[in-house]
Amino acid sequence: MVDVDVTIDEFITMNQCQVLYHMSEKGSWASIQKNGLLSTTALLDLFEKTGPERVRIESQLRGRSVLIYNPDNPGLGRAVIRDQDPMIDRPLDGIYLKELLEDDTNSQEWFELLNRKTFFWVKERHLRNMLCARNYRNRPHWVIKVDTRALLQRYADRVTLSNQNTGSLYSRRLRGRSTFVPFRGYPPRYDIVELAVEYDVPDIADLTISVTECVGVWENNETVCREGKKIWPT
Repeated sequence: MVDVDVTIDEFITMNQCQVLYHMSEKGSWASIQKNGLLSTTALLDLFEKTGPERVRIESQLRGRSVLIYNPDNPGLGRAVIRDQDPMIDRPLDGIYLKELLEDDTNSQEWFELLNRKTFFWVKERHLRNMLCARNYRNRPHWVIKVDTRALLQRYADRVTLSNQNTGSLYSRRLRGRSTFVPFRGYPPRYDIVELAVEYDVPDIADLTISVTECVGVWENNETVCREGKKIWPT
């Protein structure tokens, strides 16, 4: 455990984030409890994916969600790796990933950088926006609410922060390695959107407050998260 309670308390107070949010696929909690919350890279390691299949998933744009399994190890079950639709070039809008990458990062490096992280939203409104994104709205997802203090006490040394939705090009903001700022030493007035843990959070169940089925909908031109049944604890 990392002894940085004062810094953690300051972080929580400044950002008013007692809770962090992770949007997962419906039906995924049993696997997450067993294996931990895994980044794309960690999932590919777990399922022993190599060669061209791994390159397509980890190092290139995923236009669609991908279902993976290991026929040689059926006990692992199956996992869904989410699409990266918001990072597809939009020529009609003049949005191109290559034009938004800083000089120190190419597209392959950017995808690999993202895929090594597990992401949490710091604010509920960012969760609502994702639930209401084109590919996800009106269908149920399981939202994992995590105790911010507990997670940071264990993983502060592996946490990075970003002031943008790094998985979307719609903001038209530049991005690269410097987009991810280490938790230790981040600027006090930094506008934090995402908190990420490198590679995995193996003990995520110990840090989780609840898992709830949620559906994102648009109502009166606003994003709304409709909470349904509680998945955990039951």
